[in-house]
Amino acid sequence: MLIADDHPLYRDALVTTLSRQFPDCELLQSEDLQSTLAHLRDTDIDLLLLDLNMPGSEGFNGLAQIRNDFPAVPVVVVSGSDKNPVVQQAAGFGASGFLSKTARPDEIVECIESIFAGGQWFNPEAMAEAEEVSLAERLSRLTTQQLRIFQMIAQGMLNKQIAYELDITEPTVKSHVTAILRKLELRDRKQLIRKAQSLTQLS
Repeated sequence: MLIADDHPLYRDALVTTLSRQFPDCELLQSEDLQSTLAHLRDTDIDLLLLDLNMPGSEGFNGLAQIRNDFPAVPVVVVSGSDKNPVVQQAAGFGASGFLSKTARPDEIVECIESIFAGGQWFNPEAMAEAEEVSLAERLSRLTTQQLRIFQMIAQGMLNKQIAYELDITEPTVKSHVTAILRKLELRDRKQLIRKAQSLTQLS
């Protein structure tokens, strides 16, 4: 496991916590992007804890380069900021998890255990907000008629009922539903209903 952070005190605190919980895991350290990349090239790293802001790795540039050059290595971003947009961007750039520097030792351990088990570790609130924003953006692609049909589906109306209400044929409704699924990037009507109802509940 590689801890990449330019603050020695924080690295030491992580080493202390992790060495107790993962005694069989070799813990390596780096303090800038260059030495981090060298470790990744020369050593079999099974997990990288990456500080967002250290020499050579300001913002998400370092994460983007690491995900591009070493896509098989899981990366947990460690940051002093745990604001939702930062968490969302970390996920968008391919991180497997996100830890605030204020995280408790038990949270750090849970995060790493989750990653080792093949999972991810992100603040659910941040990811739910990202999903809401993404869905809202896709909704803007709908025509006025398609948006009305989307809202009717959220109310539990069947195609026959929608056709009657809008004074159009049932095949026309089916055609609109197909277009709505495509524009919202959803698989089927069941998923459409779930998304529509969840959006209605949030509004």
